[in-house]
Amino acid sequence: MGGTFNPIHLAHLRIAEEARELCSLDRVLFIPVADPPHKQLAGEVPFAQRCEMVRLAIADNPAFELSDIEGQRSGKSYSIDTITVFRNENPDAELYFIIGSDSFLELGLWHRYADIVSSCNLIVVERPGRQVCDPLSALPASLQEELRYTHASRRLEHAAGTSIQFFAGCLLDISSSEIRRLSAAGQSITYLVPPSVEAYINKQRIYSE
Repeated sequence: MGGTFNPIHLAHLRIAEEARELCSLDRVLFIPVADPPHKQLAGEVPFAQRCEMVRLAIADNPAFELSDIEGQRSGKSYSIDTITVFRNENPDAELYFIIGSDSFLELGLWHRYADIVSSCNLIVVERPGRQVCDPLSALPASLQEELRYTHASRRLEHAAGTSIQFFAGCLLDISSSEIRRLSAAGQSITYLVPPSVEAYINKQRIYSE
């Protein structure tokens, strides 16, 4: 599960837990993006601080792990590069890439998106206001030819043997941008992020003006 995690919040954690339970995952790796390819990192919060917030947030869940893999290489943090590394290091593992419905609707803009879909399974979690009504038509035409949608299971099956699964889950309308705004204004972010993350943000004055 990748993201800028700027900061990580309770909706991120809930999405990861629901995906873990839905697909019986052995573990969920949280992968902070080092250099986002599609948008500028708000506030230029250092990679190390975003990693530390993730580490604090997942500390009490033995199924959650932090991976700093995207900070170990230079250049833009493309998901396909990370997936390829994990695939090569774990050839027998069944890999799932957890993304939000907002990201799925923009999948055609991603670097080597066709390779992402054929390299691992995708779990698409519905985000508030970004419902995927027709999964197949939301994808580029070239990719549609390689997929078949099953309404009963809400799953797209790829010719390579991978799949894209959709689920609604618990729709928590929490955004990192709103947390940053509240923190910068000196307002409470309690119940939006784990207490340990809130304490770290306040102590380091990460979003304070």
